[in-house]
Amino acid sequence: MKKALLFIIIFTICPLTAATAGSNNNDYPAYPPKILSSELFPCSSCHAGMEPNILKRELTFHGEVKIIGHAEHERWCLDCHDARDRDKLRLINGSTVGFDRLFRLCGQCHGPTYRAWRAGVHGKRTGRWDGQKQYYLCSSCHDPHSPRFKALAPEPPPVRPGETIRN
Repeated sequence: MKKALLFIIIFTICPLTAATAGSNNNDYPAYPPKILSSELFPCSSCHAGMEPNILKRELTFHGEVKIIGHAEHERWCLDCHDARDRDKLRLINGSTVGFDRLFRLCGQCHGPTYRAWRAGVHGKRTGRWDGQKQYYLCSSCHDPHSPRFKALAPEPPPVRPGETIRN
């Protein structure tokens, strides 16, 4: 009985629930990334006729894109963006994924966070525990070029029970 109950609990909270069991973990119904609503997307609208230049260099056009706090001295655009198809992201193994599956790209370097996201511990998940779920993608909360959250002003301290309006 205890083993069966444990299996039910684990199967219920595990990211591979009945809805995704047997899938390749690419079936997360995620909110679309911000880039898809950018005036610069699709990237191929400008890059279609350009010969890819794979040399690491200072960019002249996308100067507003600065990699800050994300291994900026080791990273280069084409570590993540595909040189041949600019509407895709390039994984370490050379295969590509769309921007709507960028969690696969981020998860290559951020494994513990990716596993926590899949389990629903990190990030935002909406929907029913026993039904359809929606997942925010990494870029819904983090700028991939500067992923740390910006500093926030602190909230005021809590009101003591004796100082409330009801007293």
